[in-house]
Amino acid sequence: MITTTTRQHQLRQHLPGRSAARSVEHQAALAARLTPRDKWLLALLYEHRVLTSTQIQAAAFPSGRSTRQRLRELYLWRAVSRFQPFRQLGSAPMHYVLGPAGAAVLAAEHGLDVKDLGYRHDRAMAIAHNQRLAHTVGVGDFFTSLIARSRIRSGRAVTAWWSESRCARHFGDLVIPDAYGRWRSAAGELEFFLEYDTGSESLTKLARKLLAYARLADSTGIATPVLFWLPTSRREAGARAALARLHADLERPADVPVATAAANLLTPAAACPSPADEVWHPLGTRPAKPRAPRYELGELTNAWPHLPPPAATDLDEAADGAATAYRLPPPRPTPPKASTRL
Repeated sequence: MITTTTRQHQLRQHLPGRSAARSVEHQAALAARLTPRDKWLLALLYEHRVLTSTQIQAAAFPSGRSTRQRLRELYLWRAVSRFQPFRQLGSAPMHYVLGPAGAAVLAAEHGLDVKDLGYRHDRAMAIAHNQRLAHTVGVGDFFTSLIARSRIRSGRAVTAWWSESRCARHFGDLVIPDAYGRWRSAAGELEFFLEYDTGSESLTKLARKLLAYARLADSTGIATPVLFWLPTSRREAGARAALARLHADLERPADVPVATAAANLLTPAAACPSPADEVWHPLGTRPAKPRAPRYELGELTNAWPHLPPPAATDLDEAADGAATAYRLPPPRPTPPKASTRL
């Protein structure tokens, strides 16, 4: 039985324990609280829309406790916002998006107004109900697990991670990859486009993406490998058959190097299972090792010896370049060196 009525004006107050996001006082207080790693995380959330607490820990924090503590503080300061999707069994990790105060800090750092970022809090939170949430989070899993691997294995690093929206701005008239990345290992540096498959589209439609990548290679004169990450080995086998048929009909198949891998090939008990493992099978190549026909991610450079190493492109310059309205430079994939503070 309802015994009291909440007055309407009380519903308009700020959430308990959280500060007003864009007040001058709040922005001044944040100047003394946000670390370089915090600001890096804000830029990463702006670029990739949403990251889970698990992904953020993998990319930037030493433990779950330090991750939870720092994210709670960023949430209370309105630098980030969060939601937890429904799961039929168990509970999903907390999902984080850029908050109003975080957007204000990010804009100020680049000499812009918040409106220049194209940011609106309701739009940022709308990813919670977007049908592509699982796909977006899956792409985040792919790259943050690579970053986690690089943190425990020296000589390896993610040197570029572009979001789908950034890829659309650069290549959208021809193709829209799910992401663009670069992976550096002892074997060299590999640049690639990622096609992250959830099993929801037909294999014919999946394979036809190669036509768009062939047009891109013809337009740019650059042969960039396309990596297809699939959920199961069975799905991968069907995809490889469809891809092989279409790939063979391309005018210049060598301009579109393709490799596939399945998520269920990872070893869950490993210290840090990731797409860097020996799970990749190049299309149209014979196994280099009879007992291990799969390649590590870094070894794929050996599968396509005709490919020149990636140029030291404008990626590094873009990361340090000037921002313009609706165009921020891509954030570094890895966080700055940890400070003594959380």
